[in-house]
Amino acid sequence: MVKHSSRIELKQSAYKNNVNFIRKKIGEHPILSAVVKANAYGHGIEAFVPMAEKCGVKHFSVASAFEAEEVLAVCKPDTEIMIMGIIYKEDIAWAVEHNISFFVYNYDRLDAACQAAKEVGKAAKVHIEVETGANRTGMQASEFPKAITFLKKHKEFVEFEGLCTHYAGAESITNYLRIQDQIKLIDVYSKQFEAAGLVPKYKHTACSAALISYPETQMDMVRVGILLYGYWPSKETFIFHQRNTKKGLERAKDPLKRVIRWASKVMSTKDVPMGEFIGYGTSYQAAKNMRIATVPVGYAYGFARSLSNQGRVIIRGKRVAVIGTINMNLLVVDITEIKGVEKGDEVVLIGREGKVQITVASFGELSNQLNYELLSRLPFDIPRIVNS
Repeated sequence: MVKHSSRIELKQSAYKNNVNFIRKKIGEHPILSAVVKANAYGHGIEAFVPMAEKCGVKHFSVASAFEAEEVLAVCKPDTEIMIMGIIYKEDIAWAVEHNISFFVYNYDRLDAACQAAKEVGKAAKVHIEVETGANRTGMQASEFPKAITFLKKHKEFVEFEGLCTHYAGAESITNYLRIQDQIKLIDVYSKQFEAAGLVPKYKHTACSAALISYPETQMDMVRVGILLYGYWPSKETFIFHQRNTKKGLERAKDPLKRVIRWASKVMSTKDVPMGEFIGYGTSYQAAKNMRIATVPVGYAYGFARSLSNQGRVIIRGKRVAVIGTINMNLLVVDITEIKGVEKGDEVVLIGREGKVQITVASFGELSNQLNYELLSRLPFDIPRIVNS
């Protein structure tokens, strides 16, 4: 098989560390649902789901039926899958057939779920997502009475698996009052369903940020994404964690470990005389005689064009500068000060080599991207390799 221009390495021990950290935070009761939307935040569903299962994770949350199918293809038979976002009406029967639960965020979907369940001959597992203030998806309170009536009437075909909501920015203190209002509302709405004799199997509201900053939101299940991959939702959530740990050196340590490492190889090297322009256009001119290396990764592979003339990579244990304009399929770096660089030498784009590292945060800040955005944009076709 021919080789790709780069590779993504996933570290099993790092992921295990992150699972253990979250378990200490939430205890044994809540179900830990690993959020693997956006190709497992760029880590790759096909490689990542078996990694998670090795760490005892048995529940996965996705954003679409398409992603659910990807998880289903690689997960164990007893693993549970939950669709938080889009599932088209024609795909509901497929989800029911494969015991895949899904969010219901408007009344019409309840009827569609019931019809699909009758067609398949087994109950549809639904999670009623209620609107508490994020104002994205979520069933409005005005629809609750008829939804409750429907669930009670059709409980043979529609199983009330969960009651849930999503918080509007739990990673930022600026949203504190808004989140508090949402926490109060989910309690009110939960009691409304319970008063009608409808108690869900799982009540769940917490994402990564909420389980850290608002521990009271953990409930029966937590839907954890970015923390499992080794990143904090924001600096504020990390500071909140720091403030709530015991005093001493532990406070200064990041308990999370990054799972991902992205690497390529030097494609070629070349000497460039002073005064010559490097790459497309005139964005970089050699101020001295230089030695450069080309790397076969560009913006088509997730290395943002905005990193032109300011990005960094690691070669031979040293951080070197990206020079010139990032191309679709390659970039150029300055290796003038590093002796002996040859074609085939490893290039670390994200990750660590020895004591030097390029973090996703630093990469993201230079390219004006969130951790979430940068990771999820890593192309699907880059091979993912799992290491111990």
